[in-house]
Amino acid sequence: MYYPVSSLLIEFLILSVVSRQDSYGYEISQTVKLAAEIKESTLYPILRRLQQSGYLTTYNQEYQGRNRKYYSITEDGKKQLSFLSDEWKTFKETIDGIIEGRVNA
Repeated sequence: MYYPVSSLLIEFLILSVVSRQDSYGYEISQTVKLAAEIKESTLYPILRRLQQSGYLTTYNQEYQGRNRKYYSITEDGKKQLSFLSDEWKTFKETIDGIIEGRVNA
């Protein structure tokens, strides 16, 4: 995708993915990559930051003889997701308004 994506938008995307079902890092990255050019070296620090902020928790689960680290959204994460969703709607409406000529300075 041509437009650059901020780390805050990536956080919003991650929380959105994990809110639907617990997910592991690779699965999250593949979904986020649909909207943002992101490398795993960028993704994992954001996942850690979300965990340290109390928005995500983790647990390990065995898959084909190996442990996978799954991420799960917390109640605080759901609140943050709701906040970011409201902010996104406002941002999107403003951008659409400018592009469509409905908003003038």
